Amino acid sequence: MTSYEQLLQELRGQGHRLTPQRLIILRVVADGARHMGVDEVFQRAQAEYPYMDLATVYRTLRLFKQIGLVTEVAIGDRLHYELTDPGQKHHHMVCRVCFGAFNLSPHYLEEFNQTLIGEFGFAPDLDHFTIGGVCVNCRSEGSEPST
Repeated sequence: MTSYEQLLQELRGQGHRLTPQRLIILRVVADGARHMGVDEVFQRAQAEYPYMDLATVYRTLRLFKQIGLVTEVAIGDRLHYELTDPGQKHHHMVCRVCFGAFNLSPHYLEEFNQTLIGEFGFAPDLDHFTIGGVCVNCRSEGSEPST
């Protein structure tokens, strides 16, 4: 993960204004210990700045995603965000039963990447990749829905 100060420099370095709303939203996501849904980001930001509106949170998170400051991952039917190092690959495994999100090391996808390039001449975008499935806890509890 990247420090808050480095993220501010990255944002400024790409020519984006450091508005109070952007600073608050970035700090909220930076302080989050896990993937945060838009509603949670909004509630925490609004607690700090009561005039914050939901549209600003959506726009800001979309901007942060476009410039590589946050990773967006679908967990259940909602999008969640977390900070990432700009330019670094970041992968997730998401449980379809408990909606837990787990990090997946990039080295697991290197062979897949090389196979797609070698066999099909197709270069996949694997910078941020999510695999759905059932986690070990849900499998051991027999919570896996029938397919």
